[in-house]
Amino acid sequence: MPLNDDQNSDFDSSRLSESTASSSDSEYSRQSFTSDSSSKPSSPASTSPPKTVTFDELMAAARNLSNLTLAHEIAVNENFHMEHVDLPQNSLEGRVKQIVHKAFWDHLESELNEDPPEYYHAIKLFEEIKETLLSFLTPGANRIRNQICEVLDADLIRQQAEHDAVDVLGLANYVIITMGKLCAPIRDDDIKQLKATGNIVELLRQIFHVLDLMKMDMVNYTIQNIRPQLQRNLVDYERTKFQEILEETPSALDLTTEWIKESIKDELLSVSCETSSSPGADGSSKPNLSPTLVLNNGYLKLLQWDYQKKAIPETLITDEVRLQKLKEKLNELRIIACVSLITSNMVGTTIVGLPDFADKLKRISAVLLEGMNKEKFDLKEALNTIGVQICSEVNRSLSERGFPTLSMEIQNSLAGQICSIVEEDNPMSSLIDKRIQLYMKSLLTLPSIQKCMPTIPGGLAVIQAEIESIGSQYASIVNFNKQVYGPFYANILRKLLFSEAPMGKTGTDASTN
Repeated sequence: MPLNDDQNSDFDSSRLSESTASSSDSEYSRQSFTSDSSSKPSSPASTSPPKTVTFDELMAAARNLSNLTLAHEIAVNENFHMEHVDLPQNSLEGRVKQIVHKAFWDHLESELNEDPPEYYHAIKLFEEIKETLLSFLTPGANRIRNQICEVLDADLIRQQAEHDAVDVLGLANYVIITMGKLCAPIRDDDIKQLKATGNIVELLRQIFHVLDLMKMDMVNYTIQNIRPQLQRNLVDYERTKFQEILEETPSALDLTTEWIKESIKDELLSVSCETSSSPGADGSSKPNLSPTLVLNNGYLKLLQWDYQKKAIPETLITDEVRLQKLKEKLNELRIIACVSLITSNMVGTTIVGLPDFADKLKRISAVLLEGMNKEKFDLKEALNTIGVQICSEVNRSLSERGFPTLSMEIQNSLAGQICSIVEEDNPMSSLIDKRIQLYMKSLLTLPSIQKCMPTIPGGLAVIQAEIESIGSQYASIVNFNKQVYGPFYANILRKLLFSEAPMGKTGTDASTN
């Protein structure tokens, strides 16, 4: 039963980020990290020193994580729903299921064809159908509940079976009528098909199939109903659930602590480089680092994270798939921007500045880069094809306007520069990547992402719409994550930035808070 989620429909940032972005700086000010907040209701409770975790405690933590992840997905993804999918028939599981089910229905048919008929398995099926129908009812539906219990009374059906007086077809028709009353409108055609089925065994088999679909409909209806309540209470719910996980598994913040440590080291290195030329400057002084800056730097690292080889911090597990897809989309946009900038530098504004020409080049690149994040995708070959297509499109536009086409030397140079984008330390790729990172970093400091989008850096105009959309989703994830896990981050940052103990010794303590 797969979980379907459309990452492009992530919960709109206006619902999650607006209330937090405006206060992010004050929330992570120096005072909040140096003061003792253990007595505050919003702060995670302190835990005892590391202990041996039992299997039951581990399973309890796993259940809490599962519930937290599911609740988060329902609340932030408007298109999240459950879907019934049959196993592929060519798979081992699919073949086993098909063989077992066929054996059961064949056996049922042989029982009903006996003289007198054997109703044991048929009665079992009607008992299961009865329980399924009752599960669809609301607490106040007493009339139809009593009717279902009366008509599908197993004891009564057994008494009728003893006298060979069971009307199996009549019971099945009653079930179909009841299903028609309880099902969603989308199942009306399925109910009509049931009414047209003549073979009783096939009819029972199809009834169970439609009941399975109705179960999914009921689950999705429930999800829709609880989503608004989850959205209103999600911050407190997630924080409480994570605190329960932390109490069951004291090491549940180890990866988060290492993530923040890495961010601190990056910031210390940056400060050291900036102040190395200043006499008497102490670039390694941790108290000079802003907790907000450290945390934002950590969030930026997630856009370059190796999600296949490196575990994500525990506090970001619920958004791992979303963050990974944002990273993958940014990689694609980076290449598109590089192609556009290279073409502009080589050809000049005469052609590239024409209306819709930049968009045409973007569409060419986007089509050929589709699926670039898949393991078997040949990026070099795709870039080679893009180079050929770009040269062809440029020459066509030049010819249409009476200009001479590109010489073979310029075409080879243009195609070669496009192919070299994937090379390590490619200057064009590094430049565009830095500008994308700068834009994303600026988003994290805005008071309101919806009202004031930052200026797009030079070279990114061709991907402005896409990068603004991704930036909005990214800021929403980050700001909501700060809301939920801010107290946990505060404890870790307080120990790492303001404790007298060396950084290497504070990680263990921080992981238990």
